Amino acid sequence: MPIATVNPATGETVRTYEPHTPEEVERRIAAAHATFLTYRTTSFDERARLMRRAAELLDEDREDIARTMTVEMGKPLAAARAEAAKCAKAMRWYADRAESLLAEERPSEADVRDAGADSAFVVYRPLGPVLAVMPWNFPLWQVVRFAAPALMAGNTGLLKHASNVPQTALYLGELFHRAGFPEGCFQTLLIGAREVEAVLRDPRVAAATLTGSEPAGRSVASVAGDEVKKTVLELGGSDPYIVMASADVERAAETAVTARVQNNGQSCIAAKRFIVHADVYDSFAEHFTAGMAALTVGDPMADGTDVGPLATEQGRRDLEELVDDAVAKGAEVLCGGGRPEDRSAGWFYRPTVLAGITPEMRIHQEEAFGPVATLYRVGDLDEAVSVANDSPFGLSSNVWTLDDADVDRFVRDLQAGGVFVNGMTASHPALPFGGVKRSGYGRELSGHGIREFCNMTTVWRRSTGN
Repeated sequence: MPIATVNPATGETVRTYEPHTPEEVERRIAAAHATFLTYRTTSFDERARLMRRAAELLDEDREDIARTMTVEMGKPLAAARAEAAKCAKAMRWYADRAESLLAEERPSEADVRDAGADSAFVVYRPLGPVLAVMPWNFPLWQVVRFAAPALMAGNTGLLKHASNVPQTALYLGELFHRAGFPEGCFQTLLIGAREVEAVLRDPRVAAATLTGSEPAGRSVASVAGDEVKKTVLELGGSDPYIVMASADVERAAETAVTARVQNNGQSCIAAKRFIVHADVYDSFAEHFTAGMAALTVGDPMADGTDVGPLATEQGRRDLEELVDDAVAKGAEVLCGGGRPEDRSAGWFYRPTVLAGITPEMRIHQEEAFGPVATLYRVGDLDEAVSVANDSPFGLSSNVWTLDDADVDRFVRDLQAGGVFVNGMTASHPALPFGGVKRSGYGRELSGHGIREFCNMTTVWRRSTGN
C-alpha cells in the first residue's frame, strides 16, 4: 500500500513518501532503545516541562495541523481544530498528574507485618520502547492519548501510523523533537503493515498498542503473544444508543445526530445502533431522521459543512455494501442511502437512517464505519439490553432515561467499556477508555492508561539482622 496523502474530498494524490528502508528502521529502533536507558531515569519535573512545551507548540500549530488532518482524512476543519486542542489538553493533564498517578503504593502497616516485612510497597517503572500502530480517523488524538502517558511514564515510542496520514505522522515525530525530548524518545516509522511484525518481534521493543480494525488487532496480538509482550488493543465498536420511555426524546434525538455523524461517522465510539422503546419510537424516529436529513454534506474545509467525505474509497464501498445488503433483505431507508448527486468527485456518502433491521442483515453484526444509523424498536428494558448486547463488540454505550432503576440495570448488564447516561460517549484524559469482547482489551487514558506500560514492582524489605 502506498504511503501517500490522498485528499478524500477530491481523490487527488497530494503527496507521496518513500517508505523507510530496513536500515533506517533499524536506526530508529536502536535510537529508541538507547534513549530509553537514560530517559527512564529523568525526573517527572523534567518530563512535565517537555510535555508542556509540546502542548504549547501544538497550540501554536493548531491551524496548520488541523488543515493537514482535513486534507489527509476529510474531517470538517472545525472538528480538526477541536482535535488538536484536545490533544494539547491531554498533554497538560498528564504533565500535571503523572507523578501522582505513578506514586508508590503502600499497604497498611498490619498487612506489611503479616507479610513478614519491615516495609513493603509497589513502584511503577517504565517498560521500554513501545510500538504504537495507529489509525487514520483521529490521526492526532489517537497517537497523543498513547504518547502523553507513555512518555510521562518514562517509556519511548515508535509510531507506525496509517499509511494515508503520513504528514500527520511526521508532524508528531517532529513535534516532540521540537519540544526538546531527547533524540529517539518518539519517532515515526514510515512503513507498511507487512513490516510491523518484524518491528514487534525485535527484542528491543517492549510492548505494543494498537487502535484499529479487528483483523489488525488479531495480527498484532498474535505476534505479541508469540513474543510474550504486553499489548493494549482498542478495536471496532457498534455502540448502542438506548432511548427509554422516560427520556427527553427531542434532546435525545438531537444528540443522536451528533453521536452518529461525528468525524463523518468514522469513529469507533460513535453511536451506531439506536434502540428505542416502542412508546417513544415514532417520535424519536421522526426527529432523528429529520436531523440526519438536514445535515450539510460538502467540502470539509468550508464553513457550515457538517459531514465531509469518507477517508478512503474502499471505506465507502464497504459502507455501500452493508446498506445494499440491508435493503435487499427488507430494511427501510428513512433518509439518505447513497452518494450525493452533487458530489461526483471524492468519497462522499449521504447521512442515512435504516429501520426494520433483522439479525440476517450484515449491518446487525458488522460495524458501519460511516454516517449510517440503524433503528430498532423494543418493548421493554429487557429487550433493550438483549438487543444492545447482541453484538460482537463492546466498546461503549449510551442510555437515555430519567429512571434511576433503569440506569442501575444498564450499568449492571450492558456489555461495554462505558455507559454514558443522557449524553453521548466521549473520551477525556481523566476517564479510562477501552472495551470488552471484540472491541479489545486494556485501557487508555486516566491512571489506568499510564500504568498499562509500566512494570508494577513489589518491593519487600526486612532490616538486616531480623
